Amino acid sequence: MISISEIAAHLGATVHGNGAIVVAGLTEPAAAGPDDLALAMSPRYGEALAANTAVKAAVVWADADWKALGLDAAIVVSRPRLAMAGLTQAFDRNETADGIHPLADVAPDAVIGDGVFIGAFVSIGAGASIGDGTRIDSHASVAAGSVIGAGCSLRSGVRISHNVTLGDGVILHPNVVIGADGFSFVTATPSHPETGLRTLGKTPFQPMDGTLHRIHSLGGVIIADDVEVGANSTVDAGTIRATQVGRGTKIDNLVQVGHNVIVGEDCLLCAQAAVAGSTVIGDRVVMGGKSGAADNIKIGSDVVLGGAAIALGDIPSGSFVMGYPAVPMLQYRAQQRQLRQAARPHKAVSKSTRND
Repeated sequence: MISISEIAAHLGATVHGNGAIVVAGLTEPAAAGPDDLALAMSPRYGEALAANTAVKAAVVWADADWKALGLDAAIVVSRPRLAMAGLTQAFDRNETADGIHPLADVAPDAVIGDGVFIGAFVSIGAGASIGDGTRIDSHASVAAGSVIGAGCSLRSGVRISHNVTLGDGVILHPNVVIGADGFSFVTATPSHPETGLRTLGKTPFQPMDGTLHRIHSLGGVIIADDVEVGANSTVDAGTIRATQVGRGTKIDNLVQVGHNVIVGEDCLLCAQAAVAGSTVIGDRVVMGGKSGAADNIKIGSDVVLGGAAIALGDIPSGSFVMGYPAVPMLQYRAQQRQLRQAARPHKAVSKSTRND
């Protein structure tokens, strides 16, 4: 249970009415009971809130008349989604147990900090280091020599390969793999893609020795503080230098970050985004769902790639790009208008032909 005043202080928000009221959880207005904090941060929830006479306290929009809504206490917020971040943080009931489960396999020379939890069937390799207050859930593994910072959370099934360093406060969701070898192979003679690019596809491909020689990944991965990586996402190890993910970057589920990639600070990589090897991404870049970046290009800071946009060349800082290949948003929309206009005469002709 937590008081309205305490919640408001956590949010840095204004409280009206009886701040001593205590609540147990967060609920939508229609389903809230007397022990709940109703979330009505938009006028569209006003009717449901007013109709539910059991509600005592709510988080409301900036100019809401909380008394007219029948509330005993209200927290007023101006930016609802930012308030949601603080509210969910305050009410998240994460397990806080520490200790090493008897079914965990921890190397004798591994360095385990204070207040660390290591779950069942976790494997910690020789010489690995786990920072204070870190939680490693069941069936995760940390390879020999890797370093995990303080206050991290490695969920079930996470795989940390060798030569990986995680900063403090890193969150890895189930089945994340950090430090797998990059997808890097070479043929003894120029491959079909190499030949095709050189000849612009004008020369038919001929049979060749297609044996793929594996290039090993020796560079590892460095992930900075406060990075979060979603379920089933991967960050591959660099070939010689480390693949890097900058402070505060958030990576969604099913995202691929290739070998030698450098991702800047406070970036958002949404579901199914993919970054090919050796590409450099600046700070505060947003990659929409299913977007991608070709290898060996540079994407500047403060760039937005719309959903499914594919960057095949360098993108200057401050750009909003869309489409395949990715172009500035206004150009993309103009292209789409031209395509729609080009299709209209065809439709008219087809209709006329059917009528004849």
